[in-house]
Amino acid sequence: MPPDYRLIAVTASELIPGRDVVDGCRAAAAGGATAVQIRMKHTPASQLCRTTERILRAVDVPVYVNDRLDVALSVGAHGVHLGADDLPPNRVGAIVPASLRVGLSVGCDGEAGDAAEATGAHYWSIGPFYPTQSKADAGLPLRAEGFKRLARLAPTGIPAIAIGGIDQRNVSAVVAAGAQGVAVISAIFGAADIERATRRIRDALDASFR
Repeated sequence: MPPDYRLIAVTASELIPGRDVVDGCRAAAAGGATAVQIRMKHTPASQLCRTTERILRAVDVPVYVNDRLDVALSVGAHGVHLGADDLPPNRVGAIVPASLRVGLSVGCDGEAGDAAEATGAHYWSIGPFYPTQSKADAGLPLRAEGFKRLARLAPTGIPAIAIGGIDQRNVSAVVAAGAQGVAVISAIFGAADIERATRRIRDALDASFR
């Protein structure tokens, strides 16, 4: 089965204080997320390994680790997501095993140019599409035209996934701009009912693809 990037639920443990991030991922998967990305930037590697292993046991969708290739490899995660400050894109193919799926963050022309040189990359996460509070250094929103422009720079066969400020109310406009999937943080993990919030986004997303 080819990878399903329609709805990537990106964890943000700071949005769910007092709740177990593993339970949050389980709820997101139950609500229709097609993948989970573990984004815990300030968590020590040892703790991140334990948490990722628990999530791998808890969900039946692919699990990606944000930034930490070492953690992804050590626990047998399905993939890794790399940002502009991580492993240089042109080194991806030489270091990452072929069995590991790789996502790359793209937010400007320079990052798109670097990502286009990557061998072994499987998707681009382009954003922020809309204003977002989930990433302090995300930059100005691309909106539809900016997203389209960067997506056109992706190599043939590399899906363009939108991220940034996406929820059930605007996901149809994101798909109309050419996104082949969305990555969602706050609208999922900031919700009181994570499973229900995910289901609403998934239903709106599926309707947009029909």
